[in-house]
Amino acid sequence: MTQVDDTLATRPGRSAVSVKGRRELLAGTVGGVVESFDWTIYAVLAPYFASQMFAGNNELTKLLAAYAGFAVSFVVRPFGSYLLGRLADARGRRFALMVSMIAICLGSLLIALLPTAASIGVAAPALLVLLRALQGVAMGGEAPSVAAYISETAPSNRKFLFSALSYSGVIIGNVLCFAVVGVLLLVMGKPGVVDGGWRIGFVIAAVFGVLAFWVRSIAAESGEFESGKREVQRPKLAGHMRNMIAVFLMTTGVTVGYYLGTTYMPEYAAQVGAAPAASSNLSMIPSLLLLIAAMAVFGILADRFGGMRVFRIGLVLLALCTVPLMTALAQGWLPVWAVTTLYLVLGVAPTIALANVLSARGFPVEVRVVCMGVPSTLSIALFGGTFPLLAQGLGAAGYLAAVPWVAATVAAIALVGTALFKQD
Repeated sequence: MTQVDDTLATRPGRSAVSVKGRRELLAGTVGGVVESFDWTIYAVLAPYFASQMFAGNNELTKLLAAYAGFAVSFVVRPFGSYLLGRLADARGRRFALMVSMIAICLGSLLIALLPTAASIGVAAPALLVLLRALQGVAMGGEAPSVAAYISETAPSNRKFLFSALSYSGVIIGNVLCFAVVGVLLLVMGKPGVVDGGWRIGFVIAAVFGVLAFWVRSIAAESGEFESGKREVQRPKLAGHMRNMIAVFLMTTGVTVGYYLGTTYMPEYAAQVGAAPAASSNLSMIPSLLLLIAAMAVFGILADRFGGMRVFRIGLVLLALCTVPLMTALAQGWLPVWAVTTLYLVLGVAPTIALANVLSARGFPVEVRVVCMGVPSTLSIALFGGTFPLLAQGLGAAGYLAAVPWVAATVAAIALVGTALFKQD
């Protein structure tokens, strides 16, 4: 019998994929589950905990304040991207990923235990925003570190497939989030969720964080990073400014399309009278599962035909289909599940499946996390973190119909960014 190494046996026409590569893929993916669950659970539960955590008599004002807390946590992401990015580029991807997971998990647990405004007054919203800022710093380094980690450990001819699979963790987190919120609403009812049931969501987020930390603790460091540590000179950030600007622009369309299609879709559907909150949250689950499958397909196509080509097709579809689909939803021409599925599969899937690894490969390993992370998190802070607040504000002012036009416009801006991007 011949001796075998840790590489799995291959079939004709398929490349070898090492056990180690799959373990690192899992380590990156579980972080996406926790990240997505934490961020989505806050946005989706904001209408339920806002009345308890923010003082005042105006319910709309309290909801807007809760969404402002969501936005603040994104504002600090660029700082976290630089701080943890430097850590990831100096100490290793795995080390930075473990640090970020500790902060995310701790933030969720403390939010679940936070007293209400009726108990401690203005300290309640202040502490809530502070904890969200802590998580925002951690998330700022999480996504770019995962992108670098996956791009450096994936097989050379399966990088975009691995990109799609790793980002599927984000979608799985969304699925789990909508399942949890939907069950809470069905079992406890809206009054029960408002009266403290929302805390269960954050406890579950903390548990997921502990599990993700354990998975990452047994993963190995990126071999490409280990080789890069031996380089004597480290390139200057200024020498990569063109691609950093391109990543900033490219991320705009991706992040707004994603948050419209996932986080804000239930609220948008409820505002246009298409579905009540509980059924809208649960109806998201099949669409998100189809999104995962579509991402894998687009990852395979990108490995075959080129990542940038498939990414651009996704942005074109986002720019062209957003307004017609949201109009069909508002007018009752299509049900929520059909609009959500079409929007996610046609436009969101090819962009989020490829964006992370596509952007990461535009920079050398020595500064990959910082150069990719700072512009992408800055774009997410400006366009993604503020999107629920902007959409809610437009709706309150009577301009809800402008929301899909905003998403279509930034998708067109992202398409311009692809023209600036120089691939390796």
